[in-house]
Amino acid sequence: MDELNSLKEAIIIYLDRSGGLSKLVEDCKVFKGGQEAVYRFSFEVNPSDVLELDATLGDCILHDPVKAVSLFQSVCYLSINTLSLIDHIETENQVNVVLKPTHLPPFPNYCLDLSEFPRGYGPMRPLALEGLVIAMTRVTKYTQGARFLCSEEKCPRSRGFHHIRVHAPGATESATVRNDFTCFLCSSPLKEDVKSRVLGDKQLVELIHVRAVDVLGVHDAASLRYQSVTLFLRDELCNSMRIGHLYQVVGIPAHVHQWPNVTWSVEACSVRPWTPKCPCLVSNNFQNLQTAMACSPWRFAAIVANSFGSSVIPPGLYNTLKLVLLLSLVQTEDNPDSPNHLDVLALTSETLIIDRLMRYSLPLASRGIHHTLTGELLASLSRDEHGAGTANIHAGSALLASGGVCLLGDITNYKKDKMDMLQSALESRAVSVFIPAKKYGDDMDQQLSFPIQCNFWALADSASPSKRTARCDNVVLGSVEMGSVSLQLAESFGLIVQCRETSSNHPLLSMTVHTLRQATSPVEPLYPACMQFTTQDYKELLAHARQLKVQMSPEAERMIHSYYMTSRRIRSDLTQRSTVSVTSIKLLITLAQAHAKLSLRTQVLEEDAVIAVLLCESSVTLKHG
Repeated sequence: MDELNSLKEAIIIYLDRSGGLSKLVEDCKVFKGGQEAVYRFSFEVNPSDVLELDATLGDCILHDPVKAVSLFQSVCYLSINTLSLIDHIETENQVNVVLKPTHLPPFPNYCLDLSEFPRGYGPMRPLALEGLVIAMTRVTKYTQGARFLCSEEKCPRSRGFHHIRVHAPGATESATVRNDFTCFLCSSPLKEDVKSRVLGDKQLVELIHVRAVDVLGVHDAASLRYQSVTLFLRDELCNSMRIGHLYQVVGIPAHVHQWPNVTWSVEACSVRPWTPKCPCLVSNNFQNLQTAMACSPWRFAAIVANSFGSSVIPPGLYNTLKLVLLLSLVQTEDNPDSPNHLDVLALTSETLIIDRLMRYSLPLASRGIHHTLTGELLASLSRDEHGAGTANIHAGSALLASGGVCLLGDITNYKKDKMDMLQSALESRAVSVFIPAKKYGDDMDQQLSFPIQCNFWALADSASPSKRTARCDNVVLGSVEMGSVSLQLAESFGLIVQCRETSSNHPLLSMTVHTLRQATSPVEPLYPACMQFTTQDYKELLAHARQLKVQMSPEAERMIHSYYMTSRRIRSDLTQRSTVSVTSIKLLITLAQAHAKLSLRTQVLEEDAVIAVLLCESSVTLKHG
């Protein structure tokens, strides 16, 4: 008894210091004057602070959460009665306390690796886990608490609030509310007071290890197994996670019993966005190059682009495309909320070479997803398997690539309906999901929207048969170079690059020499001047460039504004004038900022704006002449 009193005293001290008592007083004001069967209170608890105050109480929160909840429940009930915070509360059972540990000690025993198996044999206590959201359901209802009365009228428990059941981690709806409970005083059947039932919000989320997306990229397949875990979000945590984003979660593992199966899931206590740590130091080779090229604002980025991908294609080949890919990689910021997206469409007759270059570049993004023709591009629906029966929304390649790059491959192989879907997604930068009410047991149909926050890379065979007649009189200059890709779809991409080399530098001849030299001399470096910059050097350079915060200089702003106004004036035709829209200004700013970052500068110079104007003008000419 003395130990329990000591723990309760420590709880009061902690709540007073952390502001928990003030929160309790404010929460009770909502219930003032009314009567509820269950009063729910949630408290954020930092175990480290509790351990400093009372080691026994801290150990109880970390290793015996059920006992800790019981202690907090007793303290809250005592405080409510002592301070007369709620008028109509009769028993301690009516107080439903939810503890939410915000942090856990940084030790292996308190971490859960989603790539480790088997699961379910560890302790049912708070653990920290990190992962990627790949699916989620709509928000549905669950029973927070229910009041039961004894069916025997003469029993004292046929009145009052003695039989109260509240939700516990891992409990199903049938564990909280069913019709086979008996009175603990006279063993008569209990009946629920339906009017007193308290409902809350619930959402299910599928979380998987972040390395699992490597299977969807271009990495070599590893002999590892990844399996998602179901995460339960309740009440204020609902809608705190988004598909395709990384999160760090503190939760309590639990066994969910659904006869004849037992599933392993996690009840979330706290959710925080998570960004993996990555090396952001520029290698000595690039530092020396930057110092040597300081005399020109263009040389550093030009040499970086020229040497890029020298292990897959010869230096000097497709330099414009390589520069654009590097700029797009720079704009795949670790912050997926950034609006600076840079989509790239490459027009080429050598699709194999360009596809090889894009595949090489994809792993350099903070997250790279290679979309396949048979895969889901945007999102798909299935029925929830955990008893709710609601719609479960699964992420497609575009949502999984949030904050990174989605490689589409050759879009001339896509069917028309998929091209239309891609065009709509590029124009709206959102994924719309229609949920039919009849199929998923809802009252009405629903339309949900999820933002697309990745860069799209695609290529198109310009030599493929065109669906429009090239000899038509109204065909403008440049539009015949896009093969079977419609002009509307091409306009949806931010930047179009035509991969066409001069006759003296034919790509097939260069690639043939490149491949033969690699086969005959695998150890000897093919291009010593370029091979000093390794793939790892590029990965660190791009990671560092992505984190740079740049500001526009007045000269760069003046250059972009002048180009925009001049283009609007020169392209006086209404059809052509519409091509130079506000979107073009965003594209120009994005390109200029990306070039400044790639040059490792924090200010966008006029020279960066010049590169942006050249690339943008080339793209507009390809689309409209």
